[in-house]
Amino acid sequence: MMQWREGTVEQVVGRWPGAVEYAVRLADDAPDDTSVRALAYTALVGEPEVGDRVLLNASALLRGLGTGGLAFIVAAPDRLPGDPTTPRGHIVKARYTPQQQMFMAVDEQDSPHHEVMTGPLAAAGDLLGMPVVVADLHSALPAILAGIRLDRPEARVVYLMTDGGALPIAFSRNVATLTGAGWLAGTVTVGQAYGGDHEAVTLHSGLLAAKHVLEADIAVVIQGPGNVGTGTPWGYTGVAAGEALNAVGTLGGRGVAALRVSDADTRERHHGISHHSATAYGRICLVAADVPVPTTADEFDALVADQAHALARTAQGALTVRRVDPEGLDEALRAVPVTLSTMGRGLDEDHAAFLYSAAAGRHAARLLES
Repeated sequence: MMQWREGTVEQVVGRWPGAVEYAVRLADDAPDDTSVRALAYTALVGEPEVGDRVLLNASALLRGLGTGGLAFIVAAPDRLPGDPTTPRGHIVKARYTPQQQMFMAVDEQDSPHHEVMTGPLAAAGDLLGMPVVVADLHSALPAILAGIRLDRPEARVVYLMTDGGALPIAFSRNVATLTGAGWLAGTVTVGQAYGGDHEAVTLHSGLLAAKHVLEADIAVVIQGPGNVGTGTPWGYTGVAAGEALNAVGTLGGRGVAALRVSDADTRERHHGISHHSATAYGRICLVAADVPVPTTADEFDALVADQAHALARTAQGALTVRRVDPEGLDEALRAVPVTLSTMGRGLDEDHAAFLYSAAAGRHAARLLES
């Protein structure tokens, strides 16, 4: 059940498009009379000001969760935002929750892009061979972009955020920074996720919008921050990466499976190629896809290459291991305009995790030449 708290805004800690972080002093009758971090999504609750009374959902904070370990402002009851000045369309997301919202989806009838989405290419479901990189962790996004930009800095890259993790794209400061730096040409939020440059009802229509509305050269599909896992092979939201590759194959795109790899994770099931990648790409993906691995003489990379070839031999789909030149990838990763972090580990703590994502990006960029 939700754990409610009431508090008073003390100061603004930070802001980025769609979100403001505050320090909030809990009310005197709260179990802990202390200051907490609290996030407000401006499209939902407006922008509370210092001194405003706010109602908080403190459940994740009180449980000490990682990505979601902060309070969320549910309302500033004494300063409610006004109604939107323009119609939001007819597609409801976060459906049947108290904070459901209506959006203009790129694929609905009243959308200014409906004609494109019902045109001969989009309606037929044709991505025209567009490379699409798929990964399971949101932390892979900046590394994938680094790999793409190393060879094709001019490429138009569109990020599609699925709904396995955070639903509001505004939760991701990385997306805001990468967009501001010009590393992303646009964003599409699909399913129940919301807040992108465009909304789409399904991943399929989102991919078609990326190609035919945003004119993407390359698309990247990853769930938002805060994935859910249970330590079991199937109870993990990232297995949807396999379904994403199925969508890419169905629509005539070129699927690129970014491996989740680690040489630092102490859990055996994540050493080398994570069991999540093995499940998503080996069991769920039923179409052709490329699996990029960097070509090095490193003993760990040799292990991963062997694991990748074994995965390709037993996969339900037609996986092809592709060797990628790692030259320049480390330098590209160190030039990323955000802090690289995955499962609490940075670039030098878990270098392989980012190197393999960057290799997937570089391979996608080179597909543009073929």
